Amino acid sequence: MQTIEQQNQFSEILEELGNTLDITETQYKAVVKSYEAVGAWLSKEDSLLVPYEPEILPQGSFLLGTMVKPIHDKDDLDIDLVCQLKGKNPYWTQKVLKAKVGDQLKSNDTYKNMLKEEGRRCWTLVYADSANYHLDVLPSIVDSGYRMILEKAFSATELNDIDKLAIRITDNQERNYATEMNHLEWLKSNPFGYAKWFENKTNISSERKFSLNESIKPVPTYSKEKLPLQRVVQILKRHRDIMFNGMENKPISIIITTLAAQAYNKETNIVEALVNIVRDMTYYILDFNPHTRESIKWIANPINPEENFADKWIGNPIMQENFYKWINQLNLDVQNFIGKRGVHLIQESLEKPFGKDIVTKAFSNYGEKQLRLRETGGQFMASGTGIIGTEGTVIKNHHFYGKEDQ
Repeated sequence: MQTIEQQNQFSEILEELGNTLDITETQYKAVVKSYEAVGAWLSKEDSLLVPYEPEILPQGSFLLGTMVKPIHDKDDLDIDLVCQLKGKNPYWTQKVLKAKVGDQLKSNDTYKNMLKEEGRRCWTLVYADSANYHLDVLPSIVDSGYRMILEKAFSATELNDIDKLAIRITDNQERNYATEMNHLEWLKSNPFGYAKWFENKTNISSERKFSLNESIKPVPTYSKEKLPLQRVVQILKRHRDIMFNGMENKPISIIITTLAAQAYNKETNIVEALVNIVRDMTYYILDFNPHTRESIKWIANPINPEENFADKWIGNPIMQENFYKWINQLNLDVQNFIGKRGVHLIQESLEKPFGKDIVTKAFSNYGEKQLRLRETGGQFMASGTGIIGTEGTVIKNHHFYGKEDQ
């Protein structure tokens, strides 16, 4: 069992690992600038969409604060966005609405050249290699007053009327894609309701809170501060990415995020949260459909219990197999590195599961912080353990010529 000092040291190291996995403020601002420009083009004066007040908002990991850099610097960041329209022409089907959004994007020569082939639900804009990101724009319909409902929900502390945050989306695999004009019969999604649920799971105290209010403002600001659950999700996703480097059928992020949030017990220490989450994640996977009692794996959407996030496992069993392979390896790797003593051995144990380059950078940053603490008299050694931290006997700073600071 780890001492408090050891847990604190591991948490500082994992915090630095998470910092290193974060996208930079420069990348964040570039993404925001890009999606604002897309929103401005969709709502320009001569656009057919103008009467419906198009608005672009982030969803997914960019909204939740759990995005991680790709393994390879040349790989794209995948940014998920929602294009919200307040109502529509009563005769527009999903197919027509999606085409209208696509046509408006194509009317801009720059965006026309950036558009990939039409996706199942989204239009994807691929930015230049130097930008290293692409935007997945999901056309959707909301009712009037939605913005007010959204802001009220995101400023509240509790989950109230979560279903009011649902949106109606286009999906070209739905049977009514080309025929149904009543948007209330379209596929329902609730990315902002899920985000509010995750916010509630993430928060640990009134002093340290994660709020989505900033994320839905016209120009959201960048924040480096993350809470333990956000850091753990980043660490889990990085482990997944390294283990399945470029492979298909890897565990999907929504499953990882949901199970981690359900297993999180408001731990304030990152390493304690990580150990407990990894141990308990599978407890939230049912072996049956709770509505029909059918024998299948079931991971419920927490804001829509009728939706099974593991539904693709049924037709593609390799996805289920890969998930359990990953969780087993994750358990082994976590137990391995928390059993190490000494910064050098801890670093070595993290390099394979999380990537040598990113771990080296994280430990370099960690070392620099410890040096600054030592220089300012803020570094201590715990009695009996030799663990360096913020409590114990002060470690005096040494100059290169060997004299102690007085």
